[in-house]
Amino acid sequence: MNSALLSRITSNPRQCGGRPCIRGMRIRVKDILDMLAGGATQAEILHDYPYLEPDDIKASLEYAAAQIDHAVVMVTS
Repeated sequence: MNSALLSRITSNPRQCGGRPCIRGMRIRVKDILDMLAGGATQAEILHDYPYLEPDDIKASLEYAAAQIDHAVVMVTS
């Protein structure tokens, strides 16, 4: 993991319900991921949100990847 990128992701219980956001702004990691999943390109996102930077999008992807990278323990009987 790139800690420099992940440092762009912030969480504040008083902002966006504590959900992870980009650099303390009110744009959530989920917002970025939803736009990408909906087919938006990085260039389109950066055009529509000029206060974002390319590394914010990379940080969102890295954060999401880190969140799903955990072992799944299955208990069978």
